[in-house]
Amino acid sequence: MKIKQFRYASDNLGYLIFGSHTAVAIDGGAVSDIVAFLGENGLRLAHATNTHTHADHTAGTQDLLKQTDATFIDISTLRKNEKIELEGELIQVFHTPGHTMDSVTFYFDNYLVAGDTLFNGTVGNCFSGDLKSFYNSIKLLLSFPDETIVYAGHDYVRGSMDFAKSVEPDNREIERFLEKYDPEHIWSTLADERKMNPFLRFNEKSIIDYIKQNGLPVETEYERWESIMSFD
Repeated sequence: MKIKQFRYASDNLGYLIFGSHTAVAIDGGAVSDIVAFLGENGLRLAHATNTHTHADHTAGTQDLLKQTDATFIDISTLRKNEKIELEGELIQVFHTPGHTMDSVTFYFDNYLVAGDTLFNGTVGNCFSGDLKSFYNSIKLLLSFPDETIVYAGHDYVRGSMDFAKSVEPDNREIERFLEKYDPEHIWSTLADERKMNPFLRFNEKSIIDYIKQNGLPVETEYERWESIMSFD
């Protein structure tokens, strides 16, 4: 299976996962571009679904369903089945609450489509208010291999790296990541994220020192998570 990223609105990112003749759309707000890509590549849209139900991620779903013969897979079905099958291969679905309680992440062939749970260089706001669930979701995503490619729900790279530099001004990995940043194709590896994303580095001495300087607790790993998230 392959994956294609589509940019829409100002910074939203949606995706098409496809095989030789069928595809699944995730957060398909770039409706015209997706439909054009399907036609140009002889693909049929089998399913449309979402990483979570915020309006900027669901905005294109109904139009996609009207313009194709795709079926809609809602979040509850994703969570129940924990997978989508496409041409005999599986896209795994993980419930990753935190940004919202219904957030899910898709995984296949070493790709994570993480929606607004994990961005390239930062994490989502905890709109659910459940920081413990968000912590567990981040720990789950961190359990994937270093070479896993992270595809997020927005391009927040520039702003995220500005914050990262304010936290760790001597971290050279931040500039290295910015050097390969391409607004036409937003991605990172989990190895990248572990080196430069301050919201994943809450066990690193430099981050712990930053948290201490701001008078916040660092005694346990979860306290460090709560503390770093207070800056999000």
